[in-house]
Amino acid sequence: MSSASQPTHTNRLSQETSPYLLQHAHNPVDWYPWGEEALQLAKVEQKPILVSIGYAACHWCHVMERESFENPHIAQVMNKYFVCIKVDREERPDVDQVYMDAIQAMGVQGGWPLNVFLNPEAKPFYGGTYFPPKNWEQLLTSIGQGYAGQYRQELDASAQQFTQVLQTSELEKYRIPATTEGVSDEQFKLLVYNVVAKFDRELGGIDRTPKFPMPAIWQFLLRTHALSGSAPILRQLELTLREMAWGGLYDQVGGGFARYSVDAEWLVPHFEKMLYDNGQLISLYAQAYQAAPNDLYRQVVYDTIGFVQRELTSPEGGFYSALDADSEGEEGKFYVWTREELQQALGDEEALASDYYNCTGLGNWEHGLNILHRAETDAEFARRHLLTPDVVAELVQGWQRKLLAAREQRPHPGLDDKVLTAWNALMLQGLTDAYRAFADPDFLALAERNAVFLRDNLTCKRHFMGVAQVGLFRSFKHGRASIDGFLEDYALVIQALISLYEVTFVAEWLNLAKELTETTLTHFFDPTENLFFFTDADTADNGRGSQLIARKKELFDNVIPASNSVMAHNLHRLGLHLENSQYTELAATMLRQVQELVVQEPQNMANWASLYANLLRPTAEIAVVGSQVEEFRRDISHHYLPNVVLAGTASVSSLPLLAGREARAGATTIYVCFNRTCHQPVHSVAEALAQL
Repeated sequence: MSSASQPTHTNRLSQETSPYLLQHAHNPVDWYPWGEEALQLAKVEQKPILVSIGYAACHWCHVMERESFENPHIAQVMNKYFVCIKVDREERPDVDQVYMDAIQAMGVQGGWPLNVFLNPEAKPFYGGTYFPPKNWEQLLTSIGQGYAGQYRQELDASAQQFTQVLQTSELEKYRIPATTEGVSDEQFKLLVYNVVAKFDRELGGIDRTPKFPMPAIWQFLLRTHALSGSAPILRQLELTLREMAWGGLYDQVGGGFARYSVDAEWLVPHFEKMLYDNGQLISLYAQAYQAAPNDLYRQVVYDTIGFVQRELTSPEGGFYSALDADSEGEEGKFYVWTREELQQALGDEEALASDYYNCTGLGNWEHGLNILHRAETDAEFARRHLLTPDVVAELVQGWQRKLLAAREQRPHPGLDDKVLTAWNALMLQGLTDAYRAFADPDFLALAERNAVFLRDNLTCKRHFMGVAQVGLFRSFKHGRASIDGFLEDYALVIQALISLYEVTFVAEWLNLAKELTETTLTHFFDPTENLFFFTDADTADNGRGSQLIARKKELFDNVIPASNSVMAHNLHRLGLHLENSQYTELAATMLRQVQELVVQEPQNMANWASLYANLLRPTAEIAVVGSQVEEFRRDISHHYLPNVVLAGTASVSSLPLLAGREARAGATTIYVCFNRTCHQPVHSVAEALAQL
């Protein structure tokens, strides 16, 4: 290697595994990772701390790096006045959570990059998101000189005030009174009304821009429709699923969804593709297919799983985190087309394909570029062009193959190749939901391979008062697991393992879910509020050297459902599987802690709202015993049954729902029970469904 290709600068981030941190390893900024070394240095030197938080697929993070963090003069100012810490928000959501709350308390709208100024005790006094280079340098100089001079006392006082706000319990902060009331149909109607009021009835989704897919909201609507049979609810759901799948948000060539749409029409995406979105959207479209079969939903599931297999699957069976929005320094360049590029790839079929995907010579976006999207069904397109739907389907498959081959020749977006436990669990859940809906053995094989990967690489032994428990790591890269798991990791893995058990009846997965649940109760649970902290009890200082100024609880369902809402679902399902009333009672208690807010703001509490819907009616406990257990399971799973737990065995099992149950008269037998009271055992799926 020539000396010209050697980096001019190398900082401590070069020792990290996070792709995002490694992107900054050769900045002239003297970056530290979050941890003991940096935090102690700030205390020793009594310098303020600059924490800059982002992630590998973040477009504006890259812009600020190019403009400011790679600028030697600006870096010199940063190094002179601050201890500079870079954080990958995906590896350290705990750090991100605390300082995102801090800038919101300052009245700043959150986003990434997130840049927060702290005193040497890691308490925040100022922050913001993206800053242009001139503004950034002025701010650095002003704060740096002010803290070193006459304004230190004032800034420390401000930091203390913000810290007190951050240390307030979320229940206190949002003034959420726990209710003693249970769930009711009357209150549920109000809850549904409050969701419906937020709909975009013309274009689907929630009436705001930018538009995020928000799978938890639409999964709640699926549950609501299952309960009520409401035609308007189903119409809004189907409108949203169609518009998302027809829009530029969805990759019409290669499958998979971008993170969000910048417009109301779902046309222009922010082009990054995240594993967590795609895992959840596979679940959503698979469940929607079960509830209201539609070939579009099926195609979305198959093509999105195809995208994840092709572009986000590691050789070991883990799933990578994300694809960047940018390639060749431009956002979306990998995904958009000029009319000439389409002609080159498709030849004589270009005109027909351009009509199908709404592409023009002037472009439907900017600079003569086209984002492929649809505006009608294949049947409608076929009628306009005097074709049969079968011919259109064949043509579309051919166009996709040719365009994918042409696109493969382009420089690809950057890959964030760390494997995150929680996001893998969302993909694992998606695969189990897809397998329920379509019974495709390839989906199950991919799911089981991922579950084995998680079990073998991301679980560990933890000890509490001499008792060994199963724990989780957060991240995996280059054959090494790192960072203790957060509640999000535990909750989402437990959820996926329960689902994997229900599509395989392999007891190991249910037992592992139980062990991880016991770990969360030991290390994360707060008995004073009957909710779980996001970080474990050892975080006060467990060798990470990264004691946070506040220990948070995640209550609001966002793009990823809140870890507390997922744990409440888990406790409800697992409690029924294991006949553990303490679990089911705790799930109901957790909902009561936030119930008033769930009814008032269900669009922000959608996964909690799904639990509310489930608790309105007793959950069915279905046990299948006998030699045809797999065939019966497949037939049951084909149906959308959101309020059911399912257990089965070909012979005998010690699992509580199966213990003492047998195949009667030598025929496979189904037991349907509610609240431990059972109907007459039956010998066909149709009879069992009639008992629900």
